[in-house]
Amino acid sequence: MLSCEDVSCDARVALFEAVAEALPRRVEAEMWSSVCIWLFFCAFTPGSSEKLNLGDGFSFASYYGDHMVLQRAPERAVVWGYARNGNEVEISLIGPQSKQVNSTPIINGIWKMVLDAVQAGGPYNLTAVKRGGAAAKIVLTDILFGDVWLCGGQSNMAFTLAQVNNATEELDLVYKFPNVRVFQAALEQSRVELLNLAGVAVPWSRPTREILGGKDFTHFSAVCWLFGRYLYETLNYPIGLVASSWGGTPIETWSSPRALHMCGIKTFENRSHISKQKWASSVLWNAMIHPLLNMTIKGAIWYQGEANAEYDQAKYSCTFPTLIDDWRMAFHQGSEGQTAQDFPFGFVQLCTFRKNVNDGFPEIRWHQTADYGFVPNERMKKTFMAVAIDLPDEKSPWGSIHPQDKQDVALRLVKGARAVAYGEKVHYQGPLVSNVLINKIFLNVTFNDRIKATLSNNTFEICCSKEKKPCAEGSEWFAAPMKGQGSNYVLVSIAPCPVDNVAALRYSWRDWPCAFKACPIYCADGDLPAPPFTINRRPSSS
Repeated sequence: MLSCEDVSCDARVALFEAVAEALPRRVEAEMWSSVCIWLFFCAFTPGSSEKLNLGDGFSFASYYGDHMVLQRAPERAVVWGYARNGNEVEISLIGPQSKQVNSTPIINGIWKMVLDAVQAGGPYNLTAVKRGGAAAKIVLTDILFGDVWLCGGQSNMAFTLAQVNNATEELDLVYKFPNVRVFQAALEQSRVELLNLAGVAVPWSRPTREILGGKDFTHFSAVCWLFGRYLYETLNYPIGLVASSWGGTPIETWSSPRALHMCGIKTFENRSHISKQKWASSVLWNAMIHPLLNMTIKGAIWYQGEANAEYDQAKYSCTFPTLIDDWRMAFHQGSEGQTAQDFPFGFVQLCTFRKNVNDGFPEIRWHQTADYGFVPNERMKKTFMAVAIDLPDEKSPWGSIHPQDKQDVALRLVKGARAVAYGEKVHYQGPLVSNVLINKIFLNVTFNDRIKATLSNNTFEICCSKEKKPCAEGSEWFAAPMKGQGSNYVLVSIAPCPVDNVAALRYSWRDWPCAFKACPIYCADGDLPAPPFTINRRPSSS
């Protein structure tokens, strides 16, 4: 019989994957719980105040630890962990605004409790004591209550603070924000859903230069950190940031099998050739998201899509909104109903990559909004978007696909969060098209707000076609110069296309539509750009 001490961490993962792949589906489902419990008992026990012998088999789940942030009231935080034996676990929380002591039974080796609601603040001590069998105790210290945000995606989310513009100045500031705490899941894959993280890259920590300025694309996420820091400056109470991202990953890896099935993606097929890096479906959902589901969170932000510009691009208008729906449902259920079933979800609309290339970026940007061109919308409620088409970086040391200006991205995300997640009356969207009128010479494009416009000869395009069907990417598009502007409208020339043949209009429909902060249309204060859009005069038959 193997003991935990006989097996290294890497060997455990390899053994687990070998067992999972060897088992038939039916047997795998029946045997999984006992296999995973053995693996989890071998895991590291968090909590620095009082450590236990690993043989005790008593621990918090892997993402608990000193310095962590738990979700503040009105939501209630969930705490849980493992115990090999015993009858129950007594949980006590003691701090400046709350003192509570409650017990929860140990069922099938797992204990779980929903704490009473606690207002923002701290610090607290969180103590777990096992009753029955061999007595055991774990104390976690310096626990804060605030808002917990999950940060996911691929390399632009993994991009670290040491890689951004003005990195030295940014790193010098991190010590001023001790109540913005960070945690990062390790890069792990699994063929089946894990209950606990297989590894932790950054345990819950106060911010330091070393953590936030780690090796490139390792730790800690610049967008995640800056989002949390700017949010803290607005809210002035603790913020917990949970980073779970991996460069080069398509959305299929972060989606559950049920979510992919809803978009017509058959996960039971051999999908080992997803994208150029040969990813398999759901492997990061299984290893890096599913283990977090018991956590009560305020919301999530997401920076991903580059890997789907050429792979399953047309399905992204389904896979992305469905991922959001599925994560919301799963976190709500896993947290015993404490995470809102419509928790706010923000994302970055893709920046730029290459000039004068048809590489799928315009289409992915459109699909990121479920083909509406803006959020929130009927399909993607309670979402917010940071438009980034005007933040190109041709000279980025990490390639133009990785722009260094993550500050503006984070500021735009925070504006969206303040409006959508916190109900503040702040301006968080660029101008959106409200109406398009046509005459013999111009299209009058009216926006829903006052604008600041710079005339451009080629950012608008029209599709000139005699065919009575919608225009698409394969249709003929012609540059349509801007010829005039008003407080909330621009005039776009349709010459030489006859009025009856003007079939569609689109804006900024290129990978690289403009120079840095120099797109033609912004809101009146010049801060937020209009997102790209396409409008067909002839609706599809469907």
